Amino acid sequence: MSTASTGKPEPHKRPLKLRIHTGLRWLHIYLSMISLLAVLFFSVTGVTLNHPEWTFGLKESKTRIEGNLPAGFRTEKGTDWLKVSDYLREKHHIHGITADKREDDQEGSMAFKAPGYSADVFFDIKTGAYKLQVINQGLLGQLNDLHRGRDAGMAWSRLINISGYILILVSVTGIALLLYLKKMRVSGLLTVIGGCILLLILMRMAL
Repeated sequence: MSTASTGKPEPHKRPLKLRIHTGLRWLHIYLSMISLLAVLFFSVTGVTLNHPEWTFGLKESKTRIEGNLPAGFRTEKGTDWLKVSDYLREKHHIHGITADKREDDQEGSMAFKAPGYSADVFFDIKTGAYKLQVINQGLLGQLNDLHRGRDAGMAWSRLINISGYILILVSVTGIALLLYLKKMRVSGLLTVIGGCILLLILMRMAL
C-alpha cells in the first residue's frame, strides 16, 4: 500500500551521525551508573592506601598460639597438608587461602592469607608442636587489600578486570561524546591533552 493511498508519511530515518551520538550517550550514561560504586570504592581506598598513617582508630591485632598437631599429620610421603589445614581451621577458626607450604628434616610451615589477614604456622616435624601467629589488620586493611586485589581469590580478581574494562569504555565514550560538542570540542580536547601531559610528567618524577 502506497503512502498516497494511506495519507501517512514514510518514517524519517535519522542520520548516521545522530544515531551514533545517541548510542554513545546511552552507553556512557548506563556504564557510568553501573561503575559508580566501583569508582567510589577504588577512589576512597586509593586515598587510604596513600595514607597508611590513617587508622581511624582501627588497630592491627596479633595473636600467638601454641599447640600440637593431631596424630597422623605425617605420612610416608611427608606432611598431610590437608589434614594440618583442616585441623587448624577447625581448632582456631582461621581462614584464607593456603600458601607457602614448606618442610625440611626438622620443621614445616604454611600460611593462610586473605585480604587484611594472615596466619602463619611453624611446626616440628617429629613432635607436631606448632606455633601459630594470626595478624588481623581490621576493616581498613581488608579494604586496602581488596583495592590491591591481594589474596582475594579469582572472583574478586575478575571483578577488578571487569571494572577496569567498564571504566575504559566510560572514558572512551566520554571523549567520543566530546567530539559532538562544537562549542567545547577544542577546549575539552586541550584539557584532555594537558591532563595526559601532566600525568606523564608526574609519572616520570615518581620513577
